[in-house]
Amino acid sequence: MAAPNMQEHASPNMHLEDTDIYSQYLLHSQTEIVFVLRDAMKRGCMLTAYFDAGESFFLTSILAVSPEGVTLDYGGDEAVNQRALRTSRLVCLTSIDRVKVQFALNGLTGIQYEGRPAFFSALPETLLRLQRREYFRVGTPIANPVKCDIPIHKADGSDMVFQIPLIDISAGGIGLSATTEQVTFFEPNRVMEGCLLFLHDGTEITMSLVVRSAFEVTTRSGLRYIRVGCEYQDLRASLLNIIQRYITRLERERKIRLAGMV
Repeated sequence: MAAPNMQEHASPNMHLEDTDIYSQYLLHSQTEIVFVLRDAMKRGCMLTAYFDAGESFFLTSILAVSPEGVTLDYGGDEAVNQRALRTSRLVCLTSIDRVKVQFALNGLTGIQYEGRPAFFSALPETLLRLQRREYFRVGTPIANPVKCDIPIHKADGSDMVFQIPLIDISAGGIGLSATTEQVTFFEPNRVMEGCLLFLHDGTEITMSLVVRSAFEVTTRSGLRYIRVGCEYQDLRASLLNIIQRYITRLERERKIRLAGMV
């Protein structure tokens, strides 16, 4: 198996299938999913398979595809392989002609394929084929988080502002890390006007956001929070350009960090 190129390693969004923002890019047809996976196999595309909520991964490739399932090559680290066999969910990310492809597998089984160890999993139920790379979310800094002021109009007529840290950002929207107490204010399709996004270079962007999803996440340390997925509403092109430049900066900084790990 080819050595991994760490500069090309990019974390996936672990919950793309839970958001409305990407629904137009999801394939549900088994025939279409098999076609895309076989195309990746024939081209020899490398896949990154993530598990443990994206904190662990291994490099692999597709060995065989059928309506019954997909066979993947074993990873290079046996300890990682054994952990992957015990996980219940993996998210696989690859690229075909610069089009990003992502899908989730509900667990792996160890098998022998043509005399060598391999993984087998049932065919994914959905597959994301994203034509626009800029819509992939980039994780924002944890130690010094980007924050967004969210004005809230309460049922009793009073107003308040939540300052909420971002988890990730894309050209289509942002992911917020809300508390379990705040989730009642983020029902799906709620429009929140006058939100103020604070970027690290001092730029402040006023925008309207539409809530698209909200679900609970539990970290490995046991910390619980609500991930609120929001879509920009009628964002001006000039402001979107600022966000795209910020995403490019985050991606560049991430690649520098990964290059230093090699």
